[in-house]
Amino acid sequence: MSASEQELKNKDSRNKTAIRTWLRLLSCETVIEQKLRTLFRTEFSVTLPQFDVLSELERTGKPMTMSELSIGLMVSNGNVTGVIDRLERNGLVTRTRAKHDRRVQYIELTIQGRKDFNNMAQHHEGWVGDILDKLSDEDMSHLQELLLKTRNAVTDQ
Repeated sequence: MSASEQELKNKDSRNKTAIRTWLRLLSCETVIEQKLRTLFRTEFSVTLPQFDVLSELERTGKPMTMSELSIGLMVSNGNVTGVIDRLERNGLVTRTRAKHDRRVQYIELTIQGRKDFNNMAQHHEGWVGDILDKLSDEDMSHLQELLLKTRNAVTDQ
């Protein structure tokens, strides 16, 4: 086998390993997300996207525009609108139109929204802890390092 043929074989083998790694990452994320979606739905009657919006509002600690929420959550404005509609109907957020431009809406947690979010966040933390319970602290630390290395490798391209 020539050197170029060996190089090609090595690259092909590495690419197959990369695909298997990516599929494993994807399957882990999918299984964890499905479990969390079920827990949020059954325990709190909210969707994971609703929790994500509440989390983003709590994290920033200030009213946010729909565009700011979309950017922070990495989703389209259209996706955020439906989620906000449901959260508003449930009394967890309010919408206020900007005085300078009536097209701009500011979304803010209500007192009930903040209270409910804090309760959900405590449960969320416990659920994730339970989900990853079979990994040692050392395992999780090592996995975090590898995932950060992976993210950096992807964003450097």
